Amino acid sequence: MEAINVLSIGNSFSEDAQRYLHSIAKFEGVDIQTANLNRGGCPLERHYRNIMGDRDDYELSINGYPTFLRVKAKDVLLSRKWDYITVQQASRASFIQDEYFPYVNELVAYIRNLCPKAKILVHQTWGYADNSEKLKVFGFEKYDEMFAKVKECYGTAAEAVGADGIIPSGEALQKALKLGIEKVHRDNAHASMGVGRFIIALTWYKYITGNSIDDIKFNLFDEEVTDKEFKIAIKAVNEVVK
Repeated sequence: MEAINVLSIGNSFSEDAQRYLHSIAKFEGVDIQTANLNRGGCPLERHYRNIMGDRDDYELSINGYPTFLRVKAKDVLLSRKWDYITVQQASRASFIQDEYFPYVNELVAYIRNLCPKAKILVHQTWGYADNSEKLKVFGFEKYDEMFAKVKECYGTAAEAVGADGIIPSGEALQKALKLGIEKVHRDNAHASMGVGRFIIALTWYKYITGNSIDDIKFNLFDEEVTDKEFKIAIKAVNEVVK
């Protein structure tokens, strides 16, 4: 079976998403090769300006690990045949619709020109932890309040660019919280190193492959994941990714 090649043009939130994805797939006998173009806190506007300016503004990660290489997006886009390429907004702008346009249109057009056979997926990010100061700064009190706006904005952006789909990471984290996981963040914004990143990676794995996750064997976590959390993670993803 040929490898499934997945590239993210993102930031630390796509770093969260890809940390375990390759390894989960490997445990399941599936070859998913991942690459992440990471610029911390990078919004769509900066991605657009980086690409238009051909800037080496990205740190490249491969299969969930940093390479410590500084790269240009164009070089990585042309480096192999990508099956899926994901785009996303910075979390601080993810709930503001005007911050998406026209940058997401230009970014996706550029990607399609260089990689016409790749499927374009929108990576739906998530809300901040309940009652955190970061939430309050933006006028929200709960994860659900912020995420409702985030989800709406991503849906509009995906429709505008004719994306091939939306990976529902934010919905999966929200579902896990409702099912009883107490904490999915590590700093009220980024995913926790254990179960938070696991939930997101499972979401990506199931969304991309369509494979069952009911008997996942992966256990190489950077932070402890309890049996209860493990089971809730699987249930949450199954309920969100149909």
